[in-house]
Amino acid sequence: MKTKATTGLAGVALAGALLFSAAPSAEARDRGSRTPGINRREANQKHRIQQGVRSGELTRRETARLAAEQARIRAMERRARSDGEVTARERARLQRELNQSSRHIYRQKHDRQDRN
Repeated sequence: MKTKATTGLAGVALAGALLFSAAPSAEARDRGSRTPGINRREANQKHRIQQGVRSGELTRRETARLAAEQARIRAMERRARSDGEVTARERARLQRELNQSSRHIYRQKHDRQDRN
């Protein structure tokens, strides 16, 4: 009698495990819409701009222009994520925009203009 109850319980547990493993997890569903590398780059660029402001390497106008560029990139990312998935093409476009923005930050920080 004990063997049948144990076998039946094990069968129910196995069926439950299969049921839950077949359903995609929230992480698996969101994997396509996540942009950790892009978010990391955006945060890094934000810190670079803040450092340029603190050191006086960036003028107010340069800072405003770079901040607007960062806001535009964040808006592009929001649009890309709006349908639930960031495609490879959208991700590549965001990376290109971030590359260009990084060059702009470097050039503005290393030009001969400063806030002093």
